[in-house]
Amino acid sequence: MHVLYEDAGKLKAETIFSEADTSLQVESASGKRSKIKRNNVLFTFEQPTPERLLPEAEALAGTLEPDFLWEVAPQEEFEAAALAEDYFGHAPSAIEKTALILALSAAPAYFHRRGRGTYRPAPPDILKAALAAIEKKRLQAVQQQEWTDAMVAGRLPDELKAVASTFLDTPDKNSLEWKAFDAAVQQAGLSPEKLLLSLGVWPSALSMMRQRFLATHFPKGTEWPAVQVADWGHDLPQAEIEAYSVDDSSTIEIDDALSVSTPAPDTIRVGIHIAVPALAITRGSEFDQMARSRMSTVYMPGDKIPMLPRELIAAFSLDEGQWRPALSLYVTGRLSTGEILDTETRLERISVTRNLRHDRLSDQITADALADPQAELPYGHWLRPLWQFAQQLGSVRDKARGKPENNDRVEYSFELDGPPDDPESIIQLIPRQRNAPLERLVAEYMILTNTQWGALLSRHGVPGIYRSQQMGRTRMSTQALPHESIAVPQYIWSTSPLRRYVDLINQGQILAAAEHGVSARLVAPFKPKDADLYALIGAFDSQYTLWGEFQSAMERYWCVRWLQQQGLKEVQAHVLRDNLVRLACAPLVTRINGLPVFDRGQALILDILGYDELGLDIDCRLREAV
Repeated sequence: MHVLYEDAGKLKAETIFSEADTSLQVESASGKRSKIKRNNVLFTFEQPTPERLLPEAEALAGTLEPDFLWEVAPQEEFEAAALAEDYFGHAPSAIEKTALILALSAAPAYFHRRGRGTYRPAPPDILKAALAAIEKKRLQAVQQQEWTDAMVAGRLPDELKAVASTFLDTPDKNSLEWKAFDAAVQQAGLSPEKLLLSLGVWPSALSMMRQRFLATHFPKGTEWPAVQVADWGHDLPQAEIEAYSVDDSSTIEIDDALSVSTPAPDTIRVGIHIAVPALAITRGSEFDQMARSRMSTVYMPGDKIPMLPRELIAAFSLDEGQWRPALSLYVTGRLSTGEILDTETRLERISVTRNLRHDRLSDQITADALADPQAELPYGHWLRPLWQFAQQLGSVRDKARGKPENNDRVEYSFELDGPPDDPESIIQLIPRQRNAPLERLVAEYMILTNTQWGALLSRHGVPGIYRSQQMGRTRMSTQALPHESIAVPQYIWSTSPLRRYVDLINQGQILAAAEHGVSARLVAPFKPKDADLYALIGAFDSQYTLWGEFQSAMERYWCVRWLQQQGLKEVQAHVLRDNLVRLACAPLVTRINGLPVFDRGQALILDILGYDELGLDIDCRLREAV
C-alpha cells in the first residue's frame, strides 16, 4: 500500500512500511524511511507505483482548465476527491485525484485552500479582480522584457528617459523601469554606469559624475537666492595700514591680508587681517542656516560652489581699494629670533592696497631675491621683513618638532580653458612648490594666527573647534590639544571664514573673547559644553570629507584627460609601496599589476596602454626601472 501526503507544502508519494494510531512510517524508493503524521495524509492507493504517480499526475493536471473547474465545482467548501469523482464521471484513480489536487493548488485565484485536500471557489467579484491583476502582471512582464531587450540592443526606451538618471543613486526598485534596467545590466554583462553611458543617458563620464553629485547634494541648484546685504562694520575704526593679500587668480573670497611695520630695531609688528562675516552671520540666523547647510565651499577644477551667497561674499571679501571690516591679529616679535613679544586682537576696518596673485608673482619672488636687499623685488618693502620673520617662526616650530618640516612636495593647480562640464576643455596642470617663498610666507602667518587665537579662546574659557594631531591621528574637538606635525600647543581653523563653516563658528567665539575677555564665556554664541557645538564637529567632518572626495575624483578625471590631451605614450613614475606608483608629471597615483618588488622612491618608466575616464585610472605596464 502507498500513500500521498503533504510535507512542507509539497506532495510526496511513498510506500507504507508500518502504521500507528497517529502516524505512519513510510519508505522511499531509495530505501530511506521516515515518520509522518496521519493528519498529513491525503489518501492511500495501490496503483500506480509511487515513482510514477506524481509525474503522470502532473502531466494530466496540465490539461485541466482552472476556469472550467471553477464552473463545475460546488460554490461552497468541497473535498478535492469528491470533485474528482464528479469531474471525471467515475471513481477517480490515484493519478486523477492527484492531478485534480495539483490543478486546484496551482490556481489560487480560482480556489482558496481551506485545509488538507479541501478548497472553496473564489466568489465571482473576487475572481474577476484577481484575474485582472494576473493579466496586468502578465502585461507588465511583457513590457519589462521589451524594455530590457531594447537596452541590451543599445537603445533607451522613451518611457525610461525621464527616470534613467536616477538608477544609480535613487532608484525605485519596485518600479518596472528599474527591474527592466537591472535585468539589462545582468544580460549585457556591463556595470550600471557603463550601460547608462552607452545608452546616452549622459553625454560623457564627466557629465555623469557632475550631475550625479549635483542631483544628490544640490537638488535645488547651486545658486543661492539673492539676499539683501547691509554696510556691516561701517562704524568701526579705520586702520591706517598698507595691507596686501596673496591668493590664486581664481579666488573670489579674499579671506586674509597681511600688513607689516618695524617700530624699533630688531622688532617687527605684523598685522594678520581676516574677513569677518561673523558680524552678519549670527547663530541661528538665515545666513547661518545657509552656511551650515553647505559647511564649506565645494572645489573642482575650473569651478566651485561657494558656501555663502555671492552678495555676502562681496560684502566681506577683502577686495583691494574697498573698506571692509576685518578681525585683525597684531603680533609684535623679535626679527632675529622669532620670539613673540605681544599680541592684540582688534575689530576694525581696513582697505587692502592690492590683491596679489601667486601665479603672477611666484617666478619673481624667490628666496635669493628676498635675501638680497639690493635685488629687484616687487613689493620688497612689504615682503622682506615678513619673510625674515616667517623664517624665524618656522625655525621655532622646527626646534619644537625636533626636525625640519617636510614641505618640499609639488602640488598642482588645475586650470581649464573651456566649460568645466565639457570633457573637450583644455586642462593645464600648473605645478606649485609648497616651500616656495610666497606659499611658505602666507602659510606661516596663518599658522601663527590660528595658534594665537586658539590660545585666546583657551585662556578665556571660551569653547572653540580645535584641530589636534597626536600619535599621527588628526581630529577635531573642543579641547585645546597639541598639533604635533605643525608643532604648536593648540591650533584652530579661523582664517577662512568665507569658505569654511568651522572658521566662521570660531570667528564668532573669537569676537566675543576679544571684546569681553574673561566674561566672554557667558556671552559667546556657544557656551561651554554646548551640545550643538559637538554636533557641528561631526556634521562638518562628514560634509567636508564628502566635498574633498568629490574634488579628488574630479582632479583624477582631469589628470586622465590631461594625459590623453598631451598624447603621452610613456611616463615616469616613482614607487610608493608594493605596486602603487605616483606619476612624476601629474598628481595621479595608480597601481601596476604584476609590478616587481622595488624600493620606495624607485624611478620607473611606464607605457600607457589605455585610459578609463569612468574608473578614473590609466592602464600601464612597466617598461624599465631607471
